[in-house]
Amino acid sequence: MLTSQEIRGGFIDFFKSLDHKFIPSSPIVPIGDETLLFANAGMNQYKDIFLGLRAPDAKRAANSQKCLRVSGKHNDLEEVGKDTYHHTFFEMLGNWSFNDYFKAEAIEWAWKLLTEVWKIDPNQLWATVFVGDREDNIPRDSEAEKLWTKVTSIRPERVLAFGKKDNFWEMGATGPCGPCSEIHIDLGSERCDKQDVPGHKCEVNAGCARFIELWNLVFIQYNRGEDGKLTPLNAHYIDTGAGLERVTAVLQNKKSNYDTDLFMPIIGAVEQMTGRKYTSKLHNHDDNAFRVIADHIRTLIFAITDGATPSNDGRGYVIRRILRRASRFGRELDMHKPFLCDLVPVVVDMMGDAFAEIKVRSDYVSTVIEAEEKSFNRTLDRGIEIFNSAAQQAAKSEQKTVSGDDAFSLYDTYGFPLDLTQLMAQERGLAVDTPKFDELMQQQRNRARAAQKTSGISTLVSQTQLPVTEDVHKYETERCETKVVGFISDKGFSAAGTVPVDIEVGLVLGRTCFYAESGGQVGDCGKIEFDGGTFVVENTTKLADCVLHHGQIAEGTLSVGETVTAVVSKDRQSVKRNHTATHLLQWALQQTLGSDVRQQGSLVGTEYLRFDFTWPKAMEENQIAETERLVQEKITEDLPVTCSVLPRQEAEKLGAMALFGEKYGEQVRVVALGTPDEKQLTEAFSREFCGGTHVGNLGQIGDFKITKEESVSAGVRRITAITGRTLADYLHKRSDIVDSLVKNLKVPAEGIIERIEQLLAENKKLAKDLKTAAQKGGSDTLGQVRELLGSCERIGDTAVVVGKISSADIEQVRGAIDMLRKKEKSVAVVLGFGEEDKVTLIAAVTDDLIKKGLKAGDIVKEIAPIVDGGGGGRPQMAQAGGKNPAKLDEALQKAKELMKLKLA
Repeated sequence: MLTSQEIRGGFIDFFKSLDHKFIPSSPIVPIGDETLLFANAGMNQYKDIFLGLRAPDAKRAANSQKCLRVSGKHNDLEEVGKDTYHHTFFEMLGNWSFNDYFKAEAIEWAWKLLTEVWKIDPNQLWATVFVGDREDNIPRDSEAEKLWTKVTSIRPERVLAFGKKDNFWEMGATGPCGPCSEIHIDLGSERCDKQDVPGHKCEVNAGCARFIELWNLVFIQYNRGEDGKLTPLNAHYIDTGAGLERVTAVLQNKKSNYDTDLFMPIIGAVEQMTGRKYTSKLHNHDDNAFRVIADHIRTLIFAITDGATPSNDGRGYVIRRILRRASRFGRELDMHKPFLCDLVPVVVDMMGDAFAEIKVRSDYVSTVIEAEEKSFNRTLDRGIEIFNSAAQQAAKSEQKTVSGDDAFSLYDTYGFPLDLTQLMAQERGLAVDTPKFDELMQQQRNRARAAQKTSGISTLVSQTQLPVTEDVHKYETERCETKVVGFISDKGFSAAGTVPVDIEVGLVLGRTCFYAESGGQVGDCGKIEFDGGTFVVENTTKLADCVLHHGQIAEGTLSVGETVTAVVSKDRQSVKRNHTATHLLQWALQQTLGSDVRQQGSLVGTEYLRFDFTWPKAMEENQIAETERLVQEKITEDLPVTCSVLPRQEAEKLGAMALFGEKYGEQVRVVALGTPDEKQLTEAFSREFCGGTHVGNLGQIGDFKITKEESVSAGVRRITAITGRTLADYLHKRSDIVDSLVKNLKVPAEGIIERIEQLLAENKKLAKDLKTAAQKGGSDTLGQVRELLGSCERIGDTAVVVGKISSADIEQVRGAIDMLRKKEKSVAVVLGFGEEDKVTLIAAVTDDLIKKGLKAGDIVKEIAPIVDGGGGGRPQMAQAGGKNPAKLDEALQKAKELMKLKLA
């Protein structure tokens, strides 16, 4: 029996023998494609080729692509666990032709691999073709229909035609697409899972487990535009996809994908965790949970490895939903503590050889998953209580529907994704009012938008109204002559007139040397000088291709069309130092912690720099020191900084690092540290995509100091550091502190640490002595209370302990009362002590006396006014304070009388 690894390798080797180039899988988080949350097909990374935007590296390609289908058109999430073959994460075995071979070869080779190499019985196989579509004006795919019987041994009656739903493949709402031809396999009548469904007939595309799609051959020849219309592509492409999980189940003769070696090690690990057995049955409570967990943990590992992290929006929200869904199914198997994180090593052992990246980032992935599990567990129990209450109300209602308000409360307060609430409701035969939920979600989004702080003026115009600003000068100079071409005020954009005074506006120039906020670097501030006046720039941003200089006129009158001089503040130099230092810091962290450290965000300002990076735990002191040392060493070497504009692919080949989530064009700016020559970028020790401003030599940074290392979120750390003048000021202040310590401690600077350690030791000894004295005082209090107990009056089985004790710590008194309540089954206590003008009263009773109406809180409320005080507390114990120690005896006597009265 072939293993999944042998099947994956065999597929790739088969097509390599047919002159296909092996192309590694692209990340599951698409880079540079905002139309997709996740890679959902093998062709995603070739989209630009199909659109004719770039030339292919090879005319033929093959690989196993990591795919995730959990949103939009291709959403398999709700089916996972219920059947044997749906998954969120899966591998798509694929072969591609980029205007090389077309339908004949694709059909012939797929048939050959299945029937001759993998020895699948041809009599089990069926083929489908596209029947055509009038709405899109696409004819029936007669070419593919004829080829099936021409280039393979399949019988004509086994070639069936279907519509767009089954045989026209589209990646999304827009993009390359085309008719497809699917290969289905008949697994036998015993595999039908819908025999009890009235009217069901087992056949291809009937939706049961007997006939399943094994391989999809897509003939890409169209592109669907934003208007929904299809236009023919200039060239024809082949894009095929065979799900490794399904192929493996067939070749390993398993009734379920989950019974293969792609899932059973995970299921086996869950069996060990829970002590329960997986029986591979459908409609089985426990088995459904096993399947969900086995599927979802693979998704989580690959998605987080490739850059997704749990959050409340976008792909982060999808990952959070999957993780919480798996965690909730873990509860079905009585797993109430984090357990998904313990499955990471199992998946890495299984798949790390094929996908080395999950090995490299396994510690980080485990940290993120564990933290998210702990967070969800904190709210899950309370959320389930809220749901149970809502479900009980829904069950009594005529509609049998959980209200949208309850569903939203579960989402907003307890982090329950809507589909989790729907799942729990479905298990009870209930529905959820999703329209109301959606309405409340939209209201929340509207509130968030209203509360969001913006610059104001940038929201008053549409992007298409604004002129384009030439801003290449930001890299070359900090002063340039230009013209005012317009401004944005509270009335919108004006291309003529006088700039208003006394209000903030966004001044638009024809060209500028100001840097607009981007990529973590703050926008420049400065001034714009004109004849007879000055416009003070407080910030610079960019809207579309227009640079906005936010500020107001300090003096003079300025009109559109005037010639002005833009002058960037000297703070720019500090920003340059900090930005280059950020690049140095990332390099140093990778040297110290390892190459799997990745930037997650940054803030480059005038006073400091902040750098977020992936790392599972707090850095140790020696690691921080080593990182600092490496940065300082490079600054001392005063190496050159080179900035070059290159084609993106060329920059990637040079190993230049790109920030995940940042959008890059076909031409990118690369900042290289350590080489003076643009033609020798390979000699640089650091290369990064970056559009920011930088120093010319590392020595200009001056020095570097890490001031803080902290956690941002699970698996992400943050370093704050300073350079240049800020660092000099910092060191001067520290020097002043040292001088003060020298003066006050009367020791030389080098003796400060020893003197402080000595003082700390003395303080520790004093604290110990005080504790010993307090314990001795506690013993005295205990002794006094014991004496009162020995001489107390008893009413029936109840000891009535009332008396005055010497001044004591309140906790010591409470401890003595606890002793009494443990010693006596039934006891009523009132103790009092005073000093100068202060009185303390404390009362306590055992639970049996509370039932008789004697409560500590009532006692102190009665007696406290006698000593000019007040107080209260619980029935078991209460406390009061007063200002008249002279009447303490009177108060205690009153307490005794009250207790006797109640007990009598």
